[in-house]
Amino acid sequence: MNKTRIAVLFGGKSGEHEVSRVSATSVIKAINKEKYDIITIGITKQGEWLLYEGPLEDIAPGTWEIKAREDLANHPEHFQIALLGTGGKSLKSICDFVFPVLHGPNGEDGTVQGLLKLIGIPFAGSGVIGCSTTMDKIVAKEIFADAGLKQAPFVALTADKIGPAIEERINKELTYPLFVKPANMGSSVGITRVADPESLHAALLEAAEYDFRIVVEQGIDARELETAVMGNEELLSSAVGEIIPDAVFYDYDAKYNNAQSKTLVPADITPAEADEIRESAKTAYKACGCCGFARVDFLMDKTTHQIYINEINAIPGFTSISMFPMLFMATGLSYSEIVENIIQYGYERYNTENKR
Repeated sequence: MNKTRIAVLFGGKSGEHEVSRVSATSVIKAINKEKYDIITIGITKQGEWLLYEGPLEDIAPGTWEIKAREDLANHPEHFQIALLGTGGKSLKSICDFVFPVLHGPNGEDGTVQGLLKLIGIPFAGSGVIGCSTTMDKIVAKEIFADAGLKQAPFVALTADKIGPAIEERINKELTYPLFVKPANMGSSVGITRVADPESLHAALLEAAEYDFRIVVEQGIDARELETAVMGNEELLSSAVGEIIPDAVFYDYDAKYNNAQSKTLVPADITPAEADEIRESAKTAYKACGCCGFARVDFLMDKTTHQIYINEINAIPGFTSISMFPMLFMATGLSYSEIVENIIQYGYERYNTENKR
């Protein structure tokens, strides 16, 4: 009996390219090899899609690309992929299902999901709506507000508005410290903690290097809490975990390079607080149109214990120290079971959309 062919997409034209490669390595290890054949497709930083048939251990450090390019040059009849039209093997002809392990723009924002839907291939995770609404922090905040979820005060702007007028408005409406963020990035890429008005302009310019849309959030002396959700209509929620960064905030380096940063699962909070976070996560998940799986991040004021939603990650990290798998493993699921559930939710959504 033929196995289902699952294509794992990794890399991507994004500032989170490197994180994606590490996440994909963990996912590939966890997929049931007795049930599935795995096809690995890397997307370069330039946006090229390359079929890769080499050692798994070469994906994370990035050396996979050398072999993939050599194979394509020597055997184009086998390795050339045509996403649409002619000029190689069609994606649909080489796989039955796609698991996008892509973080950030051009992978987690609905673009790849739209392509896969157009081609007619079932895939893991949210579709175009769920990915696009959660990727853009400004859009997500507007949806959270409509859903009645509490969040920190913020000011949204576009890069062409950077200047004295918007900076005066920010200084008037928000209190320091502030967090200046590109609206469409993850893994804390491009985020700056701003302690005073003199540092604001440079932080806005830094965010503008990554996205035209920018959000400035009022800082809260808070604990960073996270939970995870899986499912389509019927939702499963995970344990609630806490990030304890060995830095002023949980930036890129603290997430992926600093062994002193800690995660606590479950978080040391009351059952009522954990329930509020899980229910708020489900509300946000449904309001944004998410499917399959996501991680939802919260802030809890250290003094008042007020809980604020921060953001949703439609394709959260899957590295060995990532919170999403840890949160569900705390409920008794194995890493492999989590991945298998995500695959089945993808098929469920595909069959519902196509009325099968």
